[in-house]
Amino acid sequence: MSKILWIDPVGTDLFDQPIKEFLETAKGPETKLDVVSLARGPMHLEYHYYEALILTDTLHAVRKAELDGYDAAVIGCFYDPGLREARELSERLVVTAPAEAAMHIATTLGHTFSILVGRKKWIPKMHENVVKYGFTDQLASFKSLGMGVYEFQKDPAETARRMRAAAREAVEVDGAEVIILGCTIEFGFYKELQEELGVPVIDAVLAPLKFAEFLTGLKDQFNWTHSKIYGYQSPPREEIVEWKLEEQYGTSGLWG
Repeated sequence: MSKILWIDPVGTDLFDQPIKEFLETAKGPETKLDVVSLARGPMHLEYHYYEALILTDTLHAVRKAELDGYDAAVIGCFYDPGLREARELSERLVVTAPAEAAMHIATTLGHTFSILVGRKKWIPKMHENVVKYGFTDQLASFKSLGMGVYEFQKDPAETARRMRAAAREAVEVDGAEVIILGCTIEFGFYKELQEELGVPVIDAVLAPLKFAEFLTGLKDQFNWTHSKIYGYQSPPREEIVEWKLEEQYGTSGLWG
């Protein structure tokens, strides 16, 4: 059995239960799943400043997940905030996030993909991740729906209409073979789009859950997990203690 913690890295629990209910329909029978959000912070991450504010609490939530016995953690925002840093902090925990998971899955299902985002503001940051993950040649396009995070679930019919038009253009004009929904709060729309368009549509909530299950299985069976020799090497615990970082950041018990 694998135990996975989904972390919604915002200062509201508004979507915790809906996301959990949606994920429960897709998780493996041996997976135990919990969904949490942060105790403080902005209500969305549409601005770089907001993203910067949640990094410390998100990383400490990942560290606590490891101490609490979870096998994997998902950082549930399509910007993948703090993903590399979280892997650096973890000692045995598998950590993944929506953009990385969705792109890896998409590029095994088709040669090109397009990402449906809420606002044009999001595109530069998301494009940075496309480049970082090595999928520049597979990116057909970004398509903006002209919607903020809290609008996706407010009027599902309007959201579906905009998604349908953008995805159809991505396929028919831009040459996308796979569509990625580029925000976790776009959850629940993939199936209808997929049936209409006849191409894979990757849900940004489901993708990292299934990727976390996959990576956990690799770790359990083959001991294939995050390499700690260079990029993900963990900071020395002695420095954390000596510099009294736990005391400064109020994280007693995370490092000992």
